[in-house]
Amino acid sequence: MKAQVIVSETGPGGLELQELPAPQASPGQYLIDVRSCGVCFPDLLMSQGKYQLRPPLPFTPGTEVAGVVASAPDGGAYSVGDRVVVASMLGGFGEQITVVEQQLFPLPDALTFDEGAALGINFQTALFALKLRAQTAPGEVVAVLGSAGGVGVASILVAKAMGAKVIAVVHRTGQEEMLRGLGADEVVQLDDGWKDKVLELSDGGVDVLIDPVGGEVFDEALRTVGPDGRYVVIGFAAGGIPTVKLNRVLFRNIAVVGAAWGEYIRTHPDVPGLLHDELVEMIDAGMRPPVNHLYALEDLPAALTDLAEGRVKGKAVVRVSE
Repeated sequence: MKAQVIVSETGPGGLELQELPAPQASPGQYLIDVRSCGVCFPDLLMSQGKYQLRPPLPFTPGTEVAGVVASAPDGGAYSVGDRVVVASMLGGFGEQITVVEQQLFPLPDALTFDEGAALGINFQTALFALKLRAQTAPGEVVAVLGSAGGVGVASILVAKAMGAKVIAVVHRTGQEEMLRGLGADEVVQLDDGWKDKVLELSDGGVDVLIDPVGGEVFDEALRTVGPDGRYVVIGFAAGGIPTVKLNRVLFRNIAVVGAAWGEYIRTHPDVPGLLHDELVEMIDAGMRPPVNHLYALEDLPAALTDLAEGRVKGKAVVRVSE
């Protein structure tokens, strides 16, 4: 089978498209024909040797798979021919992959394989952050930093599906039409005065702020959170890890909470299935994971380079096979 393999931890240039032996399912495993695989920051970090999961070289990355069951163990919940979403962690950028049942979720009939691959980590992370960590309620105001990125797009869609008002904060120009098309009620450009604009649009402070960016905007962003508000830290896409001035947290009665989805599921293995069920309900109500950029398998290095250099707006997906 064809697969992209990381042969050196030198970034996207360290990937090679190779012909590998087809994987063999062990007892209790499923064999999945991969149709599409989402492109996400863990894939990029793995190519650089910077992710917490660091398998020995060489290996095939790919964490967000949509595909078809090619073989199934006796008595399993899925059968040959079933369309599935796979939380693969590794191996998604190859034509086949073996997984255990706990990694499988049904792919809703309304979604294409490309959309199923876009449903992966970003939407699970968004729902985890908004529901379990921030306990967002209908009618609350949610601000989303980095709103044109993968997690940002997912957070806008999930927050709207939960009944929130959404303020999309974006640093790239020319994104307003896309963000409003996703459902953002307001779009604020990250420039001088953005904090005051958010405070004005939220009547003095947002209830929830979703931050996958980190870096130097943190201090101003924290000032946009209103009393009883929740600032949810998802990641540090900007590169810098900020520190918190606790007097601001104390005297304004706000909370700063972490939302590390990958770490959480290590100790809460049943939660992904529960959140997937909720996402399916949102999809049944009309939500669709957008696919903004589509690449062929041989172009994965270009996709990761585009992601690293900020050219991916929304979600990128690699179509592995038809």
